Amino acid sequence: MALAQAVLAEAPVTEISQLRLERTEEGVLLSATVRFELPQVIDDALAKGIPMFFVAEAVLFRDRWYWYDKQTAVTARHMRLSYQPLTRRWRLTVSPNPIGNSGLALGQTFDTREEALAAVQHISHWKIAEAGDVDPEARYNVDFRFRLDVSQLPRPFQIGAVGHADWNITALRNQRLTIESGR
Repeated sequence: MALAQAVLAEAPVTEISQLRLERTEEGVLLSATVRFELPQVIDDALAKGIPMFFVAEAVLFRDRWYWYDKQTAVTARHMRLSYQPLTRRWRLTVSPNPIGNSGLALGQTFDTREEALAAVQHISHWKIAEAGDVDPEARYNVDFRFRLDVSQLPRPFQIGAVGHADWNITALRNQRLTIESGR
């Protein structure tokens, strides 16, 4: 029993502390704050220059009484956090597609780890649906998921990450949301 409590105490805690939808003329925007601390093993890997990949996924459902809820919109945001030991700077790359050697992505550099993590943890005004896809009279649910994508890590880390709680940074929130009108 004491061993199980010790393991639970060491497991990283990830939670979605704030989640909000807003309707604007552009579409439906999602804002979220995810709270987590990086475990020591991930910090060590980052310090050696190994990038970590995070994925935020949002699915917007419209309520239907006669069948399953209708999936209105699906979107994902891929984030690559890396540390350049030579320049001692943090780099965050954000893309709507998995980050590889090609494609469009937004890159930003930070002086400290805390600044870079704050940018990963806070998602602001992320467009998840077009305005025409959302009925103003309907009720909607959103499934929001944030996770560390271990499938994009180098192979030795993928093998070592299997079954270890330190590599499990995942949060999921399913909530009925009223869409607030933009100001």
